[in-house]
Amino acid sequence: MELRQLRTFEAVTLSGTVTAAANLLGIAPSSVSEQIRVLEKSVGVVLFDRGPKGMTLTPAGERMRDWARRLLDQAEQARREVADAAPLLRLGALESIAATHVPSVLGRLGARRPDLRVQVSSDATRDELLAAVVAGRLDAALLLDTGSWLGELGFEAPPSTLAFVDLEPVALVLVAAPRHPLAGRPRITGEDLRGHRLLVNVAACSFRLAGDRILGTDVEQVRVGGVAVMRAWAEQDLGIALLPEFAVAPQLAAGTLTRLALDAPDLSLRLVWRPDRESLPGLREVLYAAAAPTPALAAPGAAAVVSPRPAA
Repeated sequence: MELRQLRTFEAVTLSGTVTAAANLLGIAPSSVSEQIRVLEKSVGVVLFDRGPKGMTLTPAGERMRDWARRLLDQAEQARREVADAAPLLRLGALESIAATHVPSVLGRLGARRPDLRVQVSSDATRDELLAAVVAGRLDAALLLDTGSWLGELGFEAPPSTLAFVDLEPVALVLVAAPRHPLAGRPRITGEDLRGHRLLVNVAACSFRLAGDRILGTDVEQVRVGGVAVMRAWAEQDLGIALLPEFAVAPQLAAGTLTRLALDAPDLSLRLVWRPDRESLPGLREVLYAAAAPTPALAAPGAAAVVSPRPAA
């Protein structure tokens, strides 16, 4: 029995198929199948029932799941103790919030856990961040979401159970050039936006998903690019844009953009992790140290263990 076989076994249990596990691990599906076969041979029992819809654990596989996580955690703890290494938190974050919100999170972590080393990755999409958390390549990830379950903003949550805590609100604002015909109105509804162009990014963008929830089909969407491009086009009066307030604060202060009077609910800066990894030394403490120092958020009860989005 080898650690790589246990990691592969865990990836299959989390993803449900050989192909999905291979994507999580970054190896060929044939390698996944071979490692599972070798593991089953080494323990002398069948760990998975193979079916047309994927792989499900047998009773022996259910028992192996707990042992696999325990052994992998112990191996990681042994590595750190032998190397006399400081605790390491591998944190992923969306690029749009890495520069603005991650520094304050790191500041809180440093104040509460000065012995902690933090490794930040911010060059991945939301789906890639979540896949890395599920696969154990990241200990936690920061992303934008809303509501009471993971993915309520409109993105597809992983099939694995994840836990999260909301750290702080992220305000959204609908902006336009000062000469835009809607500028200066005391209140704007979705009906007022008919005939106007909403500048958007790719379909998976958090701010586009928020716009879909708030505006629906009341406004024409024009895909132009990321936050910087949407902001620049809005300044040139080429459309309106729904963006995080932190991304347009300088332009609002300078008067090159104006805030339109549309009520836009805040998003949440959400920290996501795998609850079965909380047994790693200090991980649970580290996760809560990242939360803003608000009693309702910092208390253990503020964390929610959630499954993928329920059916409508």
